[in-house]
Parts: sequence; structure tokens; C-alpha cells
Amino acid sequence: MGIGADLADHAASRLDADDRRTPVLQIGADIYCDTQVILRELERRFPEPTLFPKGYEGVASATAMWTDRTFFQSTVNLVFGSLADKVPPDFIADREKLRGAKFDVAAMASAIPQMRDQFRAHVQWIEAQLGDGRNWMCGDRASLCDINAYMNIWYLRQSLPGEADRLLAEFARTRTWETRMRAVGHGHRSEMSTAAALDIAAGATPRTAVLPDPNDSNGRKPGDRVEVMPDDYGRIKVSGEIVALSSHHIAIRRHDPHAGEVVVHFPRAGFLVLSA
Repeated sequence: MGIGADLADHAASRLDADDRRTPVLQIGADIYCDTQVILRELERRFPEPTLFPKGYEGVASATAMWTDRTFFQSTVNLVFGSLADKVPPDFIADREKLRGAKFDVAAMASAIPQMRDQFRAHVQWIEAQLGDGRNWMCGDRASLCDINAYMNIWYLRQSLPGEADRLLAEFARTRTWETRMRAVGHGHRSEMSTAAALDIAAGATPRTAVLPDPNDSNGRKPGDRVEVMPDDYGRIKVSGEIVALSSHHIAIRRHDPHAGEVVVHFPRAGFLVLSA
């Protein structure tokens, strides 16, 4: 079940106090923000086949910090720099509000040669990982390593197919792997309205159990009031009361006038936790 990007932005802002970044996973009145915690929760519920192959558990998670940051920024700048004259002004204004900084498509356009260099360098790492003839990045089946690495290649391909053809031409193993990844598909999707998502949250009760972390490096504990925000862009604080926390996850309880009580889950890597 899915809602479109614009609706997801709106639903996310209602359910997690203006953190508009997508994707967001909603299960009843539990809201999971960022792919890191979404995939961990899906893995917990559906452990087979695993996304975290044996021997690569840490690497699978760590690849997100590569593909979602330096690799992604290179790809974004390449895409929007190439489409500079086609980017609607209202979209630029919205991104500037979200990022808290200028969304300078003219600067992106001038940086296209450097972004091509960067994209090529990142793809070379994929090519090297596949260099021994393996079908998948980590292990004997598709995993989170592949999902993370594929994201930017998919994004460039669907946005600038001609540019993707040119930049990937020298990487035979990566192109074959890309074809395998594309064949995995996207499953079956059905649409849901923002109102319906909010109504589901209002009619549900959060299922997150209280979970302390005796090793929390700052002595935080369930019941503490905190604010959580990303450390890169969209730095909008989400405030609430800690319900559960660990080295890689924090869940906070908050109240929404429409949805009622919800528990919002965030990763720790890439997010700041501040005293409220």
C-alpha cells in the first residue's frame, strides 16, 4: 500500500511533526522514518529471505551512508543540473524551504562535468565488488547492499536514460547486475489517501514496547523529552518522549490533533538527538 510523494510529504508532516522527508512506513500508529529503520522493521517482521546476509550484516547497513549521501548528492546534482531549465520554480522554492539553503540549479548545471566524474567513481566501486564474477554485491542473493547501490543507478536511468547509457557503458558487470536488479521488480502497489492513512493512525494504538539502553552514551532513558532531526538537510526538529532506544534506533511518543498518540521511529546514524 502506498501514497504518492506529495501525499507522503503531507502525511509524514502530520504524523511525525513536520519531518517531511520520505520514505515513511506507517504500521497502525507506529511511524518509521528513513529507510534505515524501515528496512530493519521489515526484516524483523519478514526475516526470510534476509536483507542482511551472514557476514555482511554491518556492511549492508553501512552502505546506506555511502549511497544516500555522497553518491546520492552527486546523482542529484547531475540530474537537476541537466534538467535545470525544466525544474519548476515552485519545486525549487519547496526544496529550499526543506533544505534551509539555496537550491541552485545553475550551480548544479555548471558542476555537471565534476558530477559525472563523481558518479563514475562510485560506479567503479560497484564494478570492483562484482569483479570476481558474483551475481550480487554481498552473498548469493540480492540484499540490502544491492538495494542501496542500485538506488542511484535507477535514479539516473529513469531521469536521464541517455546519460546513464554513456556513463555505464564501460562497466559491463554493473550493467548486467543492473538488469538483474531491475528484474526483481517493485511488487504490487495499491494507493491510499492521506486522510485514510491518518484515520488508520487515529484508530490504532502504538505497539512499541518500552526499551531502555543501559549503554546510551549520554544517559538518555525512556520518559526523557527530546528533539530528533536529521544532520544533513530537512533539519526540522521532531519533539516527543523517548519510548525505546538503542545504538541504532530511537522511538519517541507524541500527540497529533488528528491522529492521536503515535510513536515515531528514527535511526541514530545520520540523526541528532537533542534535549528538549
